[in-house]
Amino acid sequence: MNPEEKEKLFDLLTQRAVYGLSVDEQRELDEMQIDKTYRDDVSFELAAAAIALTEIDARVEMPAHLKSRLLASADDYFTETEQSDIQPTFAFEPKRSAASWLGWLVAAAACVALAVNILWTRQQNPQVITSGPTPSPTVEKLDPRKDFEAMLASAGVVKALVGPPPKAPAELAQVAGDVVWSDARQAGYIKVKGLPKNDTAKTTYQIWIFAKNQDPKYPIDGGTFDVTVDGEVLIPIDAKIAARNPQKFAITAEKAGGVVVSDLKRIAALGQVAKSDT
Repeated sequence: MNPEEKEKLFDLLTQRAVYGLSVDEQRELDEMQIDKTYRDDVSFELAAAAIALTEIDARVEMPAHLKSRLLASADDYFTETEQSDIQPTFAFEPKRSAASWLGWLVAAAACVALAVNILWTRQQNPQVITSGPTPSPTVEKLDPRKDFEAMLASAGVVKALVGPPPKAPAELAQVAGDVVWSDARQAGYIKVKGLPKNDTAKTTYQIWIFAKNQDPKYPIDGGTFDVTVDGEVLIPIDAKIAARNPQKFAITAEKAGGVVVSDLKRIAALGQVAKSDT
């Protein structure tokens, strides 16, 4: 075997151990004029396994061709080497005694045993070691009612009692509720009951925040909502700009979709911040 043929043999055996051979590559290996011992040699597979085990990631499955070849060939390989002197991988290398290869054999056997043990563990405990990327942690969403109660019970927030506007019509006489707002979080809630249901195709309710950092003629839009059921509703306040130190909150009835600037003629509920909370 000339140097070019030896190099080609080396390349094919390496390719077979690491990636597997294509049909054409396997045919080329089969047609090479070499002893069957070299064609069936698993030394390259054992070396690949030893290298892979030094950086093994339990989430990544061993390539199927490498796993099957290791399991099928390991016993035969070591049985044969015990019965005769160990032959080198290539014919052009000098023959070595079994004693000189003993240390390598022990290490290779350990690698094979470890590889088999890992495969067995995966088969028995698939829920412990899984393939694929690590899932992102799930972010738990805040329960609005729990968040509202927690804010209402905490210090350093703005609170207001909600009631009907002055000279309110009879249909708004039962309006009542609470507002809580956090300047730090720029978030808050309005919990209110007694608002009449609105026709969502024609009207909507809209929240307005009267804050010290905004001209009271143009209160801050706090978002829109609909009332489609009887009883109490809890609405997150969605301030469109920063609201600092609110003094009052209002709910108005507006056209469907809401408005940018309200004339404040159809106020359905008001929440006045107590002086002690400013």
